[in-house]
Amino acid sequence: MSDEFVEYVMELFGPFGTVAARRMFGGYGVYLDGLMFAIVAGEMLYLKADEMNRIEFEQAGCEMFGYVRKGKRAALNFFRAPADAMESPEQMLPWARTAYAAALRANAKKQVAGQAQAARKLARTTKPTPAAERSGRTPARKKTTRPAKPVKRGKRTE
Repeated sequence: MSDEFVEYVMELFGPFGTVAARRMFGGYGVYLDGLMFAIVAGEMLYLKADEMNRIEFEQAGCEMFGYVRKGKRAALNFFRAPADAMESPEQMLPWARTAYAAALRANAKKQVAGQAQAARKLARTTKPTPAAERSGRTPARKKTTRPAKPVKRGKRTE
């Protein structure tokens, strides 16, 4: 993959905002505000897609980004940019917007999932009060028979 192609892609995204390309896995990830919304791989540009904008890419005849991993074909939610969008920044702009919107939605889902996981973890580690256990509102937790792990301390100086 040539650096000239990556520079050309950066020019195409010029009207969209200040984008950055970072090397990754033999290609480049294209980022805006810390979110990756495009991939440059093998002299091709792929844009982020999800259930909301996938139909746009399919109707434009774009193929999905795929690669071989452990002998099996794997696919990511990125579609090849339409040929006409590769001709000018003005034609790329709506495609960049839809790809970035998909990246924003994916990021929001990750944040919600992370918050739910943190809440579940907190619920597991929070002990019910003895009064709540006696009243039957909260099931009592089983006590484990494992001894506590020893705490490592720093070296003592004498």
